Amino acid sequence: MAPSVKSLVSELASRGPHRVQRGDLALAGQPGAVFTPSEGLGLPAVAFAHGWMSGVDNYLSLLQHLASWGIVAAAPNTERGPFPSHLALATDLQTTLDICTGIRLGHGDISVHPDKLAFAGHGMGAGVAVIAAAQRPVAAVAALFSAPTAPKSEAIAPKITAPALILAGATDISAIDSNAKDLAAAWGGEAVLRSIDKASGNGLLEGRRVLGALGVGKAEKTTQKTARAILTGFLLYTLTGDKKYSDFAEADSSIPKTQLVDPFAVEEVAKKKSPLGQISQLRGK
Repeated sequence: MAPSVKSLVSELASRGPHRVQRGDLALAGQPGAVFTPSEGLGLPAVAFAHGWMSGVDNYLSLLQHLASWGIVAAAPNTERGPFPSHLALATDLQTTLDICTGIRLGHGDISVHPDKLAFAGHGMGAGVAVIAAAQRPVAAVAALFSAPTAPKSEAIAPKITAPALILAGATDISAIDSNAKDLAAAWGGEAVLRSIDKASGNGLLEGRRVLGALGVGKAEKTTQKTARAILTGFLLYTLTGDKKYSDFAEADSSIPKTQLVDPFAVEEVAKKKSPLGQISQLRGK
């Protein structure tokens, strides 16, 4: 009997079977970090873009988690200031993926398959992942709690036919600084939009950050755990073809602690501001 979605979520929320090692992308000319399983050839890989006013250190557990499940996870550590360039970060995201595919990682005994690649990101990084995917085709895109970017990611989305996972926080999916619905509605290929119960977009962030002292963007352990499980399952299916995890990429699957969202549903109330308010509307170029 095939395992239930509930049991798979529980399984994927825990650390995977692989030992994890960390590398420095700066050795290849790109500031950032890469996490890999301890060994493996032809592995899947994802390049991950951070959110506004954050960096690699705010996603260490997420990146390590993906690597523990056999997925090379790399992230540039640039454009971290209050006025980031989304286009520049998208370029760095592509460079990060090129490094992963172009050289042997670890001690030369780890390689990435050129057809098993994905872009992913959080907040503004979700939009950056979309921008990058429009310039460099990949097998999948994951936009976690997406926020507006310049250029607008929803204007670029129709060009992308790769399957997409779009996660949003139930408490702020209709906030002015969330474009998850617009992104899902505009997607050129198959896109699944899910909201995580009782979650906010900034709950995915780990550790200390600039706005944390103001009580904004506090970590939400349940949000992190659920998002990790869904993202891991989605990537394992779309990048490796493992049908065991197909529910994580299908729009009619019921996943605990989440709700499927119809991006075309008419909103009955006007968009509200999230706790970040106008602060998070600082835009890059």
